[in-house]
Amino acid sequence: MAAAIGVRSDYTSADLRGFARRSDDADQVRRLLAVALILDGGSRSEAAKIAGVTLQIVRDWVLRFNEGGPDGLATRKAPGRASILNDEQRARLAEIVEAGPIPAAHGVVRWRLADLALWVWDEFELSVTRHTLGRELRAMGYRKLSARPRHRGQKRDDIADFKKASAPVWRKSSGGSREERR
Repeated sequence: MAAAIGVRSDYTSADLRGFARRSDDADQVRRLLAVALILDGGSRSEAAKIAGVTLQIVRDWVLRFNEGGPDGLATRKAPGRASILNDEQRARLAEIVEAGPIPAAHGVVRWRLADLALWVWDEFELSVTRHTLGRELRAMGYRKLSARPRHRGQKRDDIADFKKASAPVWRKSSGGSREERR
């Protein structure tokens, strides 16, 4: 059986319990208390049982604590999947979006995500879904905007003709109230 990994000794168990009291992260508190138990001389099996995890997880916590101290035990956000486009490709995409499509060359009069995904395939040979491309463009600061549609036969003067008039002014009728008419 291999020897257990040593825990760094520049913190005491009282220090770790103090960090646990001040922490707002419940998972970090659990990890700090497990490492504090080990520093007090408790077994790693006991720490795993109290924390409700396996020995392997306690070992990982000890490694994280040795590397980063109490802050190393904080809950970290998963990095997620790496971006499909690199910075150079994003710059090219921004240029083409800003310039707009050339109808004769691109076959469209305005960019849709599906058209841009096809352009990315033609230009970089990368398969990107329109959902992913939409997230990329949103991260680059672009928003999906389109002009309000207008019928090709609509005349400017027609809009004024069909606009709602202001609400009528209420006046007291000359007929009197119901009670007066009885």
